[in-house]
Amino acid sequence: MLKTLYVLFFIELGTRRVHLAGVTANPDSAWVSQQARNLSWDVVDEQVSFRFLIRDRDSKYVSSFDEVFRSDGTEVIRTPIRAPRANAFAERWVRTVRTECLDWMLILGRGHPERVLGVYVEHYNRERPHRGLALATPNGLNCQAASPSHPGPVRRRDLLGGLIHEYSRAAA
Repeated sequence: MLKTLYVLFFIELGTRRVHLAGVTANPDSAWVSQQARNLSWDVVDEQVSFRFLIRDRDSKYVSSFDEVFRSDGTEVIRTPIRAPRANAFAERWVRTVRTECLDWMLILGRGHPERVLGVYVEHYNRERPHRGLALATPNGLNCQAASPSHPGPVRRRDLLGGLIHEYSRAAA
């Protein structure tokens, strides 16, 4: 039986770093607020702060959701009505994760999408270069082509059953 699943994620605009908050079949305001608290705790552990949170006007985002971020000093901004470009970075990430990952997989069971997206988000943040970041990754690593002064064999690591390949130079 086919079932719709909802993914809650946050993306840092300056670095393009994605935070996967959760996956559920039945999102409600309590679940969304709890995921916001979980993200807030994780971000505090990483010593990262957000200046703004841009979110859409879905009714699931209740005042307790906004208050989680306001208590951390983050200003919550709702997107304008009927302005699809106001959330362009999030829309672009959805398109990317679908075309590079989800469109190529059959999701099996409840925990499978969270595991798959967890692996993809880690790859996206650590290894995937972005033109808007001068070919750096969201975690700040530069992915420019290796210079010829570092010869050596190249190793390939397959993720998600070979759907994604990561390459690195082997230690000499």
